[in-house]
Amino acid sequence: MWAGGGAGKGLVGDGALFAVMVGKRAMQRLLLAGGLLLVLAGSASSCPARCECSAQTKSVSCHRKRLASIPEGVPIETRALDLSKNKLRLINFYNFSSFLQLEDLDLSDNTISVAEIGCFHSNVALRSLNLRSNHLMVVLKGVLAGLTNLTHLDLSHNRLVILLDHVFQDLHRLTFLEVSNNQLVFISQRAFTGLLGIQSLTLERSNLTVVPTDALAHLHNLVELRMRFLSISFLKPFSFKQLTRLRHLEVDSWPLLESLPPLSLHGLNLTTLFITNTNLSAFPGAALRNLPYLTHLNLSYCRIQHIQQGELGPLPQLLELRLQGAQLLSIEPLAFAGLKSLELLDVSQNRLDSLERAVFASADSLQRLCLGGNPLVCDCRLLWLLSSHKPASLQILDLQPECSAPQHLLGKSLRDLKEPLVSRYMTCTKPRVGPNATQLLMADEGQPARLSCTAEGAPRPSVVWITPHRRYVTAKSSGRMEVQPDGSLEIKPAELHDSGVYLCIASNPAGNASLSASLAVKSLGTGDRIHFTNRSSGYLTEPNGTWGNGTVLYNMTVPIDMKTILISAAMGCLSFLGVVVFCFLLLFAWSRGKGRHRNNFDIEYVPRKSNGGGADVAETSGPRRVNMKMI
Repeated sequence: MWAGGGAGKGLVGDGALFAVMVGKRAMQRLLLAGGLLLVLAGSASSCPARCECSAQTKSVSCHRKRLASIPEGVPIETRALDLSKNKLRLINFYNFSSFLQLEDLDLSDNTISVAEIGCFHSNVALRSLNLRSNHLMVVLKGVLAGLTNLTHLDLSHNRLVILLDHVFQDLHRLTFLEVSNNQLVFISQRAFTGLLGIQSLTLERSNLTVVPTDALAHLHNLVELRMRFLSISFLKPFSFKQLTRLRHLEVDSWPLLESLPPLSLHGLNLTTLFITNTNLSAFPGAALRNLPYLTHLNLSYCRIQHIQQGELGPLPQLLELRLQGAQLLSIEPLAFAGLKSLELLDVSQNRLDSLERAVFASADSLQRLCLGGNPLVCDCRLLWLLSSHKPASLQILDLQPECSAPQHLLGKSLRDLKEPLVSRYMTCTKPRVGPNATQLLMADEGQPARLSCTAEGAPRPSVVWITPHRRYVTAKSSGRMEVQPDGSLEIKPAELHDSGVYLCIASNPAGNASLSASLAVKSLGTGDRIHFTNRSSGYLTEPNGTWGNGTVLYNMTVPIDMKTILISAAMGCLSFLGVVVFCFLLLFAWSRGKGRHRNNFDIEYVPRKSNGGGADVAETSGPRRVNMKMI
């Protein structure tokens, strides 16, 4: 029993010892796991003292905390970090190396002037980087290396003066890039290399003087390009080459831009084009002819003044045309004939006195019209805009157009005009031309000639002259023939082939009138023609010794000395003698070619009888014969 009992007691003691040992090991493991959990929990719940943290969104905001460096204690699993509006000056290589999950980093409104190469090399997950409003003068190649998932980059409002080659080469997924409000003077040819996904780019308020054509050519997927507040004075041909996917182009506030060459926009497939607040003085019709897919066109606040017939080529898909504040004076009939789908036209705040329905090939598609702020002359040309005449679908937007003339309709809105004011004052009168008598004008060759044609009517008629050679001369024509403001045709100087019958045609919406005028140009004499073709300021004289009347005398005597006369006479004599000698030589050569043959000629004749004793002589003497030899 004891033995057994003793043996039993021994077994029990050993089991208790084993249990104690196992319990200690388990307790150690539990303590180790608990400590690890506490550490992890502490790291997850830690937050810099002056910042605000959100465990749910894993974001840390240290906005406007006057921080001079990156604060300690930011959780390493942070996804959004806001350090904007602080006093950071430098981004070191190791500042963000621990934040492998960081997706959104805001460093805007600091004083950062240096960003070390590779400072974001560990932030592969970063999608948005905001460096707006800092003091960066240059971004070196390698600073943005490794940011292969970045989609949004803002470098605006810095002090950048140049964009170097390959600075964005790793940003293959970047879709938005902002580099406006810098001091850029140059963008390297390969600065945008690697930006395969960028869709929007803004270049504004910099010192660029030319469009960086070669740099932009690398942005093959660019959809929107905005270029504002630049000192660029011209667009060279093919300025936006290879941007075949560009759909929206905005050119705004280029005060030095005065014209748009025909091929400046060639190769683009734009749907929206804004060229506003520029110094354009002519409608860029030739440049727009290569944009068949254009749907929205804005040319507001320029100095275009006139839109001529056919100047706006066929744009079959154009829906909106805005020309607000463009200083427009006139829009000729059929100027918008190629706009078959136009729905909105904004020509407000201009200097138009009318807008004829003939401007459009068909106004049926037009739905919205802005015409306010123009000094309109309310006559028959605006009848189509009255409530009783305008298309049912047309709405007049913005300010209601008001009449500035005639006096009886001054200040009245088109919407308020009713009968009998319409039939009494909104009228037009057919042109009348003068003088009534047929003109016959004589002019000397080389002198100016002026054919009169005074035209009257309401509205004021436009005058066109047709020359004898079927050439049309209008007020916009330039050259020797010009139509003066009073309708007369001035030719300076007149030439012989200008002679003939000219036709003057005056026209307005009420009708046409014409008259003819004949011009005869008198040819100059030989001496006068010498003076006309070789005239110079040294040979221009006037009867009264002044230049007041502009008369030029061409009958002056040319001074010739005796030496000139003798030389001329000698040259003439030598020429004559030379020709004579040449003829004799030809005859001599011809005669020698005939050989020594001589031809004999016998001439037989009867001598005339004398008065006395003639009978005897006749009987004794017969006919006489003479033999001649021809040499």
